[in-house]
Amino acid sequence: MLTISQLAATAGVTVRTVRHYHQVGLLPEPERDGSGYRRYSAQAAVDLIRIRTLADAGVPLARIDALLRARPEEFAAAVTDLDAELRRRIDQLAEHRRRIADLASGERLALPPEVVSILDRMRALGVSERSVRLERDTWILLQALDPETMRDGIRAKNAGFDDPETTRLFLLCDQSLDWDPYDPRVDRLIDDLDAWEISHGRNSSRPTKQAVIFSRIAEASPVWQRILDVLAHRAKQRHSAGSAGSAEVATITSTVATSTAAADTPASRKR
Repeated sequence: MLTISQLAATAGVTVRTVRHYHQVGLLPEPERDGSGYRRYSAQAAVDLIRIRTLADAGVPLARIDALLRARPEEFAAAVTDLDAELRRRIDQLAEHRRRIADLASGERLALPPEVVSILDRMRALGVSERSVRLERDTWILLQALDPETMRDGIRAKNAGFDDPETTRLFLLCDQSLDWDPYDPRVDRLIDDLDAWEISHGRNSSRPTKQAVIFSRIAEASPVWQRILDVLAHRAKQRHSAGSAGSAEVATITSTVATSTAAADTPASRKR
């Protein structure tokens, strides 16, 4: 007969582990003898070794009791199920590792590859990392708020980068980030952007659910707030006059918004 310490040593576990197995019902707890000690049989040692072996193999404690009592064919089937479960967990962990690796850039984690390619294209053009991050944020918001426009937005963005004039304006918008809102260069940029809108026939109103996207753009820079407000004001004036102009603020005017989004925010200031 074995004491609890001897039993634990025989099975290669701690006394605390033996007591835990008692508590969860895996290993029966014998009555105390006349001297007040619990004495364990050799069968208890065999059972404990089997329990430890299964636990070390990754079998959940909740399933060990059934395995200990299973017939050979039942045991084999249970092991097959456990193996399949472990494979699923391995696949899940591998996916977690891939996603954690993507955190290095912070872009691939939340955005489709086509958008990540746009961000990389911006960097290749010399766009500042500040604008790239803001572009990333607007795509994240668009994907959450208006995912059905993603495909068209990606196509339009790439088409814009293929157009020299659109790219020129895009880079100017990026450079204007830290300009004073009433710098004369801003007025010239607004004129150029306004002409771009007219020439490209932008004539749809911004969906309400995209307002947060343009709020993200406007809050990034006071000059962008003014640019967006003035362009929206001019577009509304054209619309009121029956012009073919639009209330949309094109993607290029913000350097980061998707071409499918449009601005209709009332101008807070007039030029």
